[in-house]
Amino acid sequence: MAKVAVITGAGAGVGRATVEEFARKGYDVALLSRDADRLERAADEIRKYGVRALPIPTDVADAAAVEAAADRTESELGPIDVWVNVAMATVFSPVEKLTSEEVERGTKVTYLGQVYGMMSALKRMRVRNRGAIVNVGSALAYRSVPLQSIYCGAKAAIRGFTDSLRSEIIHDKLNVQLTMVDLPAINTPQFDWALNKMGLKAKPVAPIFQPEVPARAIYFAATHKRREIWVGWPTVKAILANQIAPGLLDRYLAQAGYSGQLTNHPIAPDAPANLFEPAPGNYSAHGRFDNRSRDYSLEMFTNRHKMVFMTAAAIGMAALAHQIAKRLDI
Repeated sequence: MAKVAVITGAGAGVGRATVEEFARKGYDVALLSRDADRLERAADEIRKYGVRALPIPTDVADAAAVEAAADRTESELGPIDVWVNVAMATVFSPVEKLTSEEVERGTKVTYLGQVYGMMSALKRMRVRNRGAIVNVGSALAYRSVPLQSIYCGAKAAIRGFTDSLRSEIIHDKLNVQLTMVDLPAINTPQFDWALNKMGLKAKPVAPIFQPEVPARAIYFAATHKRREIWVGWPTVKAILANQIAPGLLDRYLAQAGYSGQLTNHPIAPDAPANLFEPAPGNYSAHGRFDNRSRDYSLEMFTNRHKMVFMTAAAIGMAALAHQIAKRLDI
């Protein structure tokens, strides 16, 4: 009997690539996302692998909807073996231009959406004493950047909740694996449909990776006992640099953090914004940066040999901090 995976944010981006990865490995997949048409297309595409695909239109910010999706998955596909929390929302805007409604919505999707997923998954896995939960984090959970305060705050909150839950799982001696996979910049549609108040199109900060890279890391996390996986050198660099010289990075990002996330191309007057409603369109895993994106990473090395790698990386980060200080003339 095939194993069953639930994947949120499954209609596009990293979630869509993760759906493909699990289906290729023979998992039956429940796909959770808001846009029913896009979800159905994604489900149709993975049925070619001979697996069952169950699209369930779900707003992860709604705890009752997430719980209902979990119930339906187990009723139609069987016991949930893996739950992957990918769904996210962001706003490109300085704090002064945000509304309370935008902050609340972005936090509900990105933070509470993962919390509700963990709760629904654990409720079922605890009874069977088996299963794996994978939370998708970000380098920005460790080193926040300007213009994405909602997203950065939510990702940092996910780290805190995940660490608390992990200790409780250990205390209760449960055979439930909980892993966090932290990502660098990924080529997804979010840079086309995220609410943007800057007047210029958004872009990921190079180097950029294709969504299949984190999808492979997420599958690895679900099938191996790892506490955390950092995907790509940019993630390692951001985390370690912030530990060594956070003040320097504050000042560096004050100078480079705006231009690094924005192109020179103006936003169209009718540009989509998916914060409160799904953005219409045939979006898939990839965004518009295919020609600038890498399809490989050393993420498995940084996880399997973390102590040796971190020692070497820390030395490199100290040198980088010195370079930043010279650039900022301090």
